[in-house]
Amino acid sequence: MNKDTKIEFRNRVAIVTGAGGGLGRQHALALAARGAKVVVNDFGRPSADSDTLTAADTVVNEILSAGGMAIASNASVTDETAIATMVKDVMERWGRIDILINNAGILRDKSFAKMSLDDFRLVLDVHVMGAVICTKAVWDIMRAQNYGRVVMTTSSSGLYGNFGQANYGTAKMALVGLMQTLSIEGEKNNIRVNCLAPTASTQMTEGLWSNEIKQAFRPEFVTPAVLVLLAEDAPNRTILCAGAGAFEAAHITLTGGAYIGRGLDAAELLREHLSQVTDRNSEIVPLDAVAQGTNEGTKAAVFSTAGI
Repeated sequence: MNKDTKIEFRNRVAIVTGAGGGLGRQHALALAARGAKVVVNDFGRPSADSDTLTAADTVVNEILSAGGMAIASNASVTDETAIATMVKDVMERWGRIDILINNAGILRDKSFAKMSLDDFRLVLDVHVMGAVICTKAVWDIMRAQNYGRVVMTTSSSGLYGNFGQANYGTAKMALVGLMQTLSIEGEKNNIRVNCLAPTASTQMTEGLWSNEIKQAFRPEFVTPAVLVLLAEDAPNRTILCAGAGAFEAAHITLTGGAYIGRGLDAAELLREHLSQVTDRNSEIVPLDAVAQGTNEGTKAAVFSTAGI
């Protein structure tokens, strides 16, 4: 489709977690502006602008004031019962759920040497299990209606690492693994699952960036990537990186490698040829996990046949 074909979400119902501020708020506002009925989910933190409203309530009011449709959910993504109740309420109200953005998250940054196991577990619980709980709650609904769009929020910290974020990076890379498998399992039911790796100025980056950088990396500059990943013609199994108006795609790749053999000296031979094994000139993106084994088995069979 060309740029003149506007991405629309009329008659679609979307759930956005962690939508009381930052990226989630921008995603919710954009979906509503393009016609979606939006569930603004946040864990119940108070609004920065009101003593009586939650952050989710405030975003809902923004959407309603602009003529959109939205409801608030103050359920924690780690609370299975509360999320199940939220999904049940949405189905009773609107009869379907088409879109889920797993955006909720927290930080507990410290070097690994100083990080407590409790903080490690907490970050994994919110990011990974929160996404699992929410996705599981809507998965059968999407399968039954043969339509679904799910976005996991990963991060460059997971894809490439970042000092002081062992817990966060682990959680964010885990979401890539979840996306890889769910994109395969959901494809036959027209459920497309993708990842967003955003770079944006949010509460998580407060105090780290100058005002100039904050302006360049405003959350709304990331949201176009989400809209593409949620559209009718969305890709499947894609990792889109977005920030400051720039967009890239990240891939988990497999190099062409080398056949080393299965002898007792395989370790020494591998060390000798490691630069060939890690050379990226002929790398591919495997279709699934089986492809790696098939690739290795094919090499072995070819070289065995050749008497090598």
